[in-house]
Amino acid sequence: MIDLHLVHNVRAKDLVQEPIRKGFGRGLLKAGEIDENVVAACADLTSSTAMNLFAEKFPDRYIEIGVAEQNLVTVGAGLAAMGKVPFVSSYAAFSPGRNWEQIRTTICLNERGVKIVGSHAGVSVGPDGATHQMLEDIALMRVLPNMIVIAPGDSLEAERATLALAADKDHPAYLRLAREATPIITTDKTPFQIGKAYVYREGKDITLISTGTMTYHMMVAAEVLAKDGIDAEVIHVPTIKPLDEATILKSLRKTGCAITAEEAQIAGGLGGAIAELAAEQCPVPIKRIGMRDRFGESGEPNELLQHFGLTATHMALAAHEMLSRKAK
Repeated sequence: MIDLHLVHNVRAKDLVQEPIRKGFGRGLLKAGEIDENVVAACADLTSSTAMNLFAEKFPDRYIEIGVAEQNLVTVGAGLAAMGKVPFVSSYAAFSPGRNWEQIRTTICLNERGVKIVGSHAGVSVGPDGATHQMLEDIALMRVLPNMIVIAPGDSLEAERATLALAADKDHPAYLRLAREATPIITTDKTPFQIGKAYVYREGKDITLISTGTMTYHMMVAAEVLAKDGIDAEVIHVPTIKPLDEATILKSLRKTGCAITAEEAQIAGGLGGAIAELAAEQCPVPIKRIGMRDRFGESGEPNELLQHFGLTATHMALAAHEMLSRKAK
């Protein structure tokens, strides 16, 4: 197995935590230092989306659009048409939630390399409640032709993903970011490549597939399962589209069953993508963990993850259930 330089103990009490959006902010600043064509625009949420570092360093390459998300992405499309590499940011509830048609028509249809950054995604947004807990964005963006969809697992990966997107000038992309501090399980040496999934833990009994904030919980679940004598393979999928089919199919053929997890609607999200792939090329039992056709609620982030069954404990229980089905 390739050394991915992950942290050795994901259950350590002193595991460092940081908001994933902070990694995006650092990555954007570095991208701006590397390439003067990198520009940024925001819909009145500069600090919240961590775009403030870039805005302060490069004020002549930053545009404050205001509360006008449709205009945000159309301006981005125009900048891309003029040879720039634009990053446009807002809360995911508003972008792509409010401006999907403009993204479709001005960016994807015209194949403009705009990087759409949706922050504060998932139920872990917390007390802001259902209106701000964007759960449908993966499905919305995955169906768009020409669109890359990325959900980093921690802040360090978000930094690397931002740099990779800045280097890919030709393709539109969606970068999904969480609000709250989440555990950092990668290191500065952990690889990231657009379109690549990574086997974070090898196993033979069941495949655990996750994206974004859920990968940490899947890693903890795998350790819990190991104590029960279950050898789980964990695959982290930061790039939901294009999907790394080869890595996923290899694991499904080995284990014969899988669980997927995402902090989003399972309809049309990562779970949908894995189910579609398996149905066409490797039919195996799959259980999808995520939001099941409902909106979020107001509450503390950890309380909401527990309430909606998005924790390592729920994932471990689902694995036992899946293995029972597999045995029959």
